[in-house]
Amino acid sequence: MNASLDVYGNPLENCSCDPMTGYLRDGFCNTISADSGTHVVCAIVTNEFLEYSLKKGNDLITPKPQWDFPGLKAGDKWCLCISRWKEAEKATVAPKIDLNATHQLALEYVSLELLQQYSI
Repeated sequence: MNASLDVYGNPLENCSCDPMTGYLRDGFCNTISADSGTHVVCAIVTNEFLEYSLKKGNDLITPKPQWDFPGLKAGDKWCLCISRWKEAEKATVAPKIDLNATHQLALEYVSLELLQQYSI
C-alpha cells in the first residue's frame, strides 16, 4: 500500500485512536475500494452534527459493541464520509476538521478552499 497523503500532499496524520476511527479502524482516514462511504474527513464532531446525523438515519451516538463502536460524543475526532460532511455543510452543521488527518481523496469531492473554512 502506498503512503496516504493529506489534502496538502503531506503524509496523512493520525485522526484518532480514542475512539479508534477510520474505515480500517487504524486511527487514520484511509480508504479502500470497499469503503462505499469514502470515510476520508477527520472531523471533530459536535452535538449539533451528531443530532443531524441521527435525524438522517446514521446514529453515531449509541454504542454498538458488536462493531467495536463506542458511540461518539462532542469533541471526539472521527473519520466521516465525505458525502455526509458535504450534506452537513449545506445544512450549516458541518463540524470542524483536521486537514492534516483528512485524506487527499476529499479533494475529489470538495475544494481545498471549502475545507480550509472548517479547519481547526
